[in-house]
Amino acid sequence: MTQIRGPIGKFTPGRRLLAAAAITVATALALTACGTEGNGGGRQTGSAGSSTSSQQPSLEQGATQALFDRFEKACPEPGVNSRRPVGASKPDTAEPETIAPGETPPADPIEPAFPTGPEAELDDRDWCVSAHHEQRVIAALQKVADPTPAKVRKTLNGLGYPDERIHHLKQDGKKTRFHLDLREGGGRLCESGLAAGAVSDVVPCVAVAEGPFEVTSGVRP
Repeated sequence: MTQIRGPIGKFTPGRRLLAAAAITVATALALTACGTEGNGGGRQTGSAGSSTSSQQPSLEQGATQALFDRFEKACPEPGVNSRRPVGASKPDTAEPETIAPGETPPADPIEPAFPTGPEAELDDRDWCVSAHHEQRVIAALQKVADPTPAKVRKTLNGLGYPDERIHHLKQDGKKTRFHLDLREGGGRLCESGLAAGAVSDVVPCVAVAEGPFEVTSGVRP
């Protein structure tokens, strides 16, 4: 603050006004400087917090994508389904022909049955990727005592599966059931899971290729 030297009484009325004005200006400048310094620090802190929170989702998404990429690189190319028997035909919707008592069944070879559900709709790549996910999820869930939905969600989050990939999380007695959305690049792979301590299990299922998550076929573990 600017110091005004000399007794105020020695100033003339005009000089007193000038001195008072100088004191007022100096005080205002000092207060403004202090306020600016304090506010500047506050803005920097807020900006850093905003930056951290805005980067967090992208970091989680990056970790999840890296997990998916690692599993896909360890598996065969898509498009091959060795689980479908060669020569198998699609299910016949017509009523099967019955054999009357005493009649001899036809000698023609029985045609391999056409698989249904995940075995028909998932290819070898899907099954391979599914096995990688199942192994790590089951191992983690087996360590969860009293597997409530909240604990199961936390465990799945810790494995790299964000909330948007976790569906139908529901308590079933002392167990918790859930689905994992593993769809990538137009794929339909999903997992149906049961968190039940040492007997936890996860099996593949099939979801719609696009849009909101919805299971179209599969069995519950």
